[in-house]
This record gives sequence, structure tokens and C-alpha cells, in this order.
Amino acid sequence: MSGMITFMPEDKQLNNISQESGEATEVNQQMTSESASQINANEFGEETTQPGGAPNNIEENTATPDADNGVTSNSDTPADSSTLAAMTTQIESLKTQLEERSSQYMRIAADFENYRKRTQKEKEELDVQVKRNTITELLAVVDNFERARAQIKPQNDGELNIHKSYQGVYKLLVDSLKRLGVAPMRPEGEPFDPNLHEAVMREPTDEHPEGTVLEELIRGYYLGDRVLRHAMVKVAAPPEDVPAVEEESQSAEDNG
Repeated sequence: MSGMITFMPEDKQLNNISQESGEATEVNQQMTSESASQINANEFGEETTQPGGAPNNIEENTATPDADNGVTSNSDTPADSSTLAAMTTQIESLKTQLEERSSQYMRIAADFENYRKRTQKEKEELDVQVKRNTITELLAVVDNFERARAQIKPQNDGELNIHKSYQGVYKLLVDSLKRLGVAPMRPEGEPFDPNLHEAVMREPTDEHPEGTVLEELIRGYYLGDRVLRHAMVKVAAPPEDVPAVEEESQSAEDNG
């Protein structure tokens, strides 16, 4: 019960007291032996300890304060030097690779730009060539319409109606060619130009300077600023060729 006092026998109390006194005695003996050993060590010249427990012969720290951690070493270790050299070499290698990649990228970009311009120009030239070939085939039809208009002279109302009908088709064809950029040449009275004209006849005359285009036999055309078809023309020749022929004929008659 909680309200009762328990009495321990005397023999158990004596044993407990003896055990406690024995432990205390052992502790005291241990402390005494440690003190004696320290005293003996001091007598034989061993190192003495400071009150804080640190030995007196510890070398002073010669490190200087640093701005980052307050302490810096006097010299780098070999491991740190080799690591720094390796990192420096790696950085230089990466810089070289970056420069090579940059120059390679610039070359690829320039090549691609040149390729794009070249393909664009080739596409434009191909479109012009296809247009030239198609229109050139249609020019023969235009030539026939123009010959018919120059040679056919309607005599009555029926012929006049037929003439007007095919001339309407001719006008529609010419308007379509104009929308495509086709324009006719007008070389009469201009100097002969081999880049534009093709001389198929020469006529001696003193009314025009030599090399003047007298007549356009087959019309030439432009496609934009390029020649679609050269004009076939008759060119003026110098008039002195005719008297020379007459003199030769007269001398031949006199000799006969």
C-alpha cells in the first residue's frame, strides 16, 4: 500500500553502504594515480600543459587573413596547381572549339545564302526561258495575221465582215502578248544594230546614211528588256556601188 513505510534489513543496508564506499575508494585511487603520473612526467622533463590543455610547443599559425574566409595559405599545394592548370587547358580548348564552330556556322550560312540566291536566279531564268519558248511559238501565228491584213483587200461587205472577225482574233492575241511583257520593235530609220537586227537585204541609196534600216521585213520583239526575236531588215548601202557597175558595163561594150 502507498501509505506504508518499508524497512530494509540491516545486512542489506550494510552491503549497499560498503559497495558505495568501495566505488568511491576506487575513484579516489584512480585520480591519485593519474596525479602521480603527471607529477612524475613533469619531473623527468616531459612537456607541460597549459591551463587550457594545449601544448606549449605547438607552432604558431603563420596563415594570413583572407577577404573571403579569413585565412589563406602561404603557398598552393601541388594538387591545386595541377587542377588549375588542367582547368585552364580545358577552357582554352573550349574557346578554340567555339571559334571553330562559329567560323563553320558562318561558312555554312554564307554557302546557304549563295545557294538560295543561285536557285532563285535559276528559277527566274527557267521561268523566262519557258515563257520565251511559248511566246516564240505564238509569234508565227501573229506573223500570219499581219500578212493577211497586208495582202487581203476586202471587196464587199461579206469579205469585210470576215476580215474584221479574224482581225479581232489578232487584236486579242496581241493584247495577251502585251500583258505578258511582249513589245514589238520599230527599227525603221534607226542605225543597224546586230544585237537587235538581222540584215537580209541591202539597198544602195543616197537618201539615207549607210547602215540605216530601211524596212522591217519580219518584225522583231522584246520580252521585257531582253530580245525575244531579232528583226529581219533591209539595210541602206552606199550609192557609189551603182556607178561602178555601170562604168564596167560601158567599158565592156566599148571593147566589144
